[in-house]
Amino acid sequence: MAEQAQATDTGPRPIVPWLKLAPKPHLEGIKCEKCGAIYLDPKRVACSKCGETDKFKPVSLSDKGKVYVFSVVHQSFPGIKTPYVTAIVDLPEGISVRANLTGVDPEQAQKEPNKVFNLPVELVTGVAAKDREGHDVVAFSYQPSKN
Repeated sequence: MAEQAQATDTGPRPIVPWLKLAPKPHLEGIKCEKCGAIYLDPKRVACSKCGETDKFKPVSLSDKGKVYVFSVVHQSFPGIKTPYVTAIVDLPEGISVRANLTGVDPEQAQKEPNKVFNLPVELVTGVAAKDREGHDVVAFSYQPSKN
């Protein structure tokens, strides 16, 4: 995160480089200009599909997707409230994203997993912590779509 910070920047910081906070929170991938494959890692230097090197352009990803698979986590690091739901969310661009799933009761998800698989979800953000300089660190998760 240090390389993202500038002396005059006092705003919130995204927790990962592919989370963009402005103009509206969204994920940004990179797209291979040769074959169209999309990746999240902005530091990627080669396409694993076609082998092209250093030919990527940024692409905004949809804020909506569907739950592909999920897991209810019962044990975590000290200070992390359990249980919680983590999921792999498929986006319409053909890329999958791992994130926590909020707004879903973990016990209910275990009892009725078929209600969670293929569940339409939308991206949400929230302050996860403060960094050393006191700036908000913003994380993302997905919640059931309201539409």
